[in-house]
Amino acid sequence: MIFAIMQRLSQMLFVMFGISLLVFLIFFGTPGVDPAARIAGRNASPEVLAAVRKSFGFDQPFYVQYLTMMKKIFVTGDLTSFVNRGWKVVPAVLDTVPVTLSLVIGAAILWVVFSLIIGVTAAAYRDRWPDKLLMILGLIGVSMPVYWLGEVMNLITQSRFHDSWLFSWVPPLGYKNFSDDPKGWFLTLVIPWITLSILYIGLYGRVLRASITEALQEDYIRTARAKGLSETRILLRHALRTSLIAFVTLFGLDFGALVGGSALLTEVVFGLQGVGKLTFDALQNLDLPVIMTTVLYASFFVVLANAVVDVIYILLDPRVRTS
Repeated sequence: MIFAIMQRLSQMLFVMFGISLLVFLIFFGTPGVDPAARIAGRNASPEVLAAVRKSFGFDQPFYVQYLTMMKKIFVTGDLTSFVNRGWKVVPAVLDTVPVTLSLVIGAAILWVVFSLIIGVTAAAYRDRWPDKLLMILGLIGVSMPVYWLGEVMNLITQSRFHDSWLFSWVPPLGYKNFSDDPKGWFLTLVIPWITLSILYIGLYGRVLRASITEALQEDYIRTARAKGLSETRILLRHALRTSLIAFVTLFGLDFGALVGGSALLTEVVFGLQGVGKLTFDALQNLDLPVIMTTVLYASFFVVLANAVVDVIYILLDPRVRTS
């Protein structure tokens, strides 16, 4: 098992190297792309362009530029913005990471807990009214876009009913550091957590219900019944464990993508300056160092999430250990 885990981690390093090289070539090596022209501005003279290229090292071979860029991102951390001169990109990205992590981790806890409850309950009462009711509620949750639901939540909690006893505790939009105000941190994130998790609760609950229902038709379940095991033990001990493989696969991909910036809409709606919002602002200004750093950050979390999923596979299914 240790060898399998080390093999997955080594593959992760190779994937990260490939992603970093590909991203660099897209932003700096694509024909027609001239970062120096972006920095120098419109109608810059050839002398100014030449000076900018020399100052930023764009006159060097591509492999030298790549190594310099990676060094500035991962070693020295002194990569600066092309738009806001002197603004260091890496510290700016790192400052937004706690915001995105706080949002996504809290929402992930909600959607994992409630989707497990919904999926297991629906499978236990399959084809009966609790199953049908939970699946309808799950479909409603999947059908509601995050940005629309976020605006509705803001309308209810920040405007229409903010002065009522039910939502008077809701603070203004924004983010508070956990170290400065733990209670304020929690209160500012409760509504964003609920908003972001509702879609995934419905999706994961439906997927888990389908997986458990399929697993209950397998031969090993019939064998367990023949041995006299209770339906509750069969459901939780055997069918659920097998069904968690599909659940974990979805969770790893979605969690990595959300931490990498896919929670952008939620961050914008609730005024959270996370990685997604930072990337959105950089795209508006075509600030290549910021965009490249956030893309590498996002890819790191996606690859890391997939590596963790592979490790969990090994723990859930012993057959994977020999593959």
